[in-house]
Amino acid sequence: MSWESTEGLPYPLGVSWSADDDAYNFAIYSKHATSVRLLIFGLDLEHAMHECSLDPLVNKSGRIWHCRIPASVVRAARYYGYVVDGPEPVGPFEAHAFHPEKLLLDPYARSIYFPPSFDRGAALDGIPNMGRAPVGVLEIPRPYDRCDVRTPRHEADAIVYELHVRGFTRDPTSGVPEQARGKFAGVIEKIPYLRELGVTVVELMPVFQFDPQSGNYWGYMPMSLFAPHAGYAAGDPVRELREMIDALHAAGIEVIVDAVYNHTAEGGVDGPIYSFKGLDNSTYYLTRGESPGDYADYSGCGNSLNANNRHVRAMIVDSMRYWVREMGIDGFRFDLASIFTRSSDGGLSFDDPPIFGDISSDPGFDRVRMIAEPWDAAGAYELGRAFPGTTWLQWNSRFRDDLRRFVRGDDGMVGALMQRLYGSDDLFPDDVIDAYHAYQSVNYVACHDGFTLYDVLAYRYKRNDANGQGGADGPVESFSTNCGWEGDDNVPDDVLALRERQARNLIALLLLSNGTPMLRAGDEFLSSQRGNNNPYNQDNATSWLDWSGLERHRSFFRFVKQMIAFRKRHRSLARSRFWRGTSSRCASTVRRKATTTCTSSPTAGPTTSHS
Repeated sequence: MSWESTEGLPYPLGVSWSADDDAYNFAIYSKHATSVRLLIFGLDLEHAMHECSLDPLVNKSGRIWHCRIPASVVRAARYYGYVVDGPEPVGPFEAHAFHPEKLLLDPYARSIYFPPSFDRGAALDGIPNMGRAPVGVLEIPRPYDRCDVRTPRHEADAIVYELHVRGFTRDPTSGVPEQARGKFAGVIEKIPYLRELGVTVVELMPVFQFDPQSGNYWGYMPMSLFAPHAGYAAGDPVRELREMIDALHAAGIEVIVDAVYNHTAEGGVDGPIYSFKGLDNSTYYLTRGESPGDYADYSGCGNSLNANNRHVRAMIVDSMRYWVREMGIDGFRFDLASIFTRSSDGGLSFDDPPIFGDISSDPGFDRVRMIAEPWDAAGAYELGRAFPGTTWLQWNSRFRDDLRRFVRGDDGMVGALMQRLYGSDDLFPDDVIDAYHAYQSVNYVACHDGFTLYDVLAYRYKRNDANGQGGADGPVESFSTNCGWEGDDNVPDDVLALRERQARNLIALLLLSNGTPMLRAGDEFLSSQRGNNNPYNQDNATSWLDWSGLERHRSFFRFVKQMIAFRKRHRSLARSRFWRGTSSRCASTVRRKATTTCTSSPTAGPTTSHS
């Protein structure tokens, strides 16, 4: 009998199936734990059907605890979790928060089950949670027949479309069958619409599993970095997400996920304990003192993952590999990516923070889009050359602000507008030292975070409190304008006409600019959130797309569709390099307005003729 069949293996982390000896292998990381117990459940989640106390002299390699359980021992097994204990806090680098009264979730669980008795309150400090805790799903992996379609890769024709899986089709006006509304299946139903509009890249707001009782509709509070959100599926979320991705690929559309790798759903000292806190608090989180509750919070959500720790970095990269290899996605948009540059003391490191090296050195990510939100909630703002991911694309908030200010009529904005149309080479310089590409600027006028395109032109004041947001109403610094009338109550026809005209101006400038354009779902038919600029907790009509607006604003939709088609027909609008490029011959050719083929300066796609 081999050692691995009796002791288990420290890899891969999580639960894996060994067909050779018909057994499950379990592996979990905890540097500081002194006791680890694996609990395996059938349908009864209050009483384990099998328990394995891991002996550190047998079931531990380095800092990974592991064991091997024959399937014959747990034939009726359905779920699993861990109970972990360890020392009290002893210093600023060992701010432990072990909770032996808690059943903990495996961070590498591929699928998560929430029992009917699930209770977020039971996850709070000191409260036993057996039978009320989320658990990992235990099953023998089944082969999945992927759609035999080559993953698309869009360059000059890239049109990014940001959508929320639930909000996209949850409203009855979506025309989606009731059982598919707000699900991965609902997105599949809308693929013909996406193709009609001209979308080539779908960017999904978070689809990682988040706490269904947190009140966080957007999903920016992940419980797991591997499991897809069960609320977006009618059955198996892993299979249904794969089916959606395959369907989008078959339609020639790339899929990017908005990945939250900077914080978790466990929040601060008063937050729930689901997994990371109880497994090894001082490893997974950045802390500022010896108290386990003294979390460094650069996300604005109570905690920050410690990307300075090599295991945490490995977990993030493992998650990325899983979503690329197993789920089939084409890229990531990294929420609050500047947190990756925070050192252990909170300072900003601009000289190649380790996680960027880990990602860039992985050959499996060579063709994967990396898009950064280059700031955090604690004041770091690293847009352009300041961001360490030199080949990553970046959300360009300067583009958004300058276009809004120009269309609003602010003085002195012509020069700034031309800089944005040109491709923002002030932020992404293409000199000999830096050699950035114009497409690295992700240009947008509106996104999930802030007013919709229409609301930018209809409101000067945010109306979050009136929509149940809980935040105060008042001014919002988004360079918005109400076009002479606040809101939509009794709005005159001439104001409505002006708003649509200004919306056309913004869309035209967006799609005529060098860079990678991004649209917010619903902006193509002037959807509104009625003045709410932060509806992160609004799982209702405030955030759901009202598809009746598509008929009310059919002419505007047609304009957006035609502008997208115009951009695709004129590839010179979307170049890899700036117009001056590296070839004076190409630049002089443009000045002479002569038609020629530029072969000395790479473009975003195949070599084309410029006039």
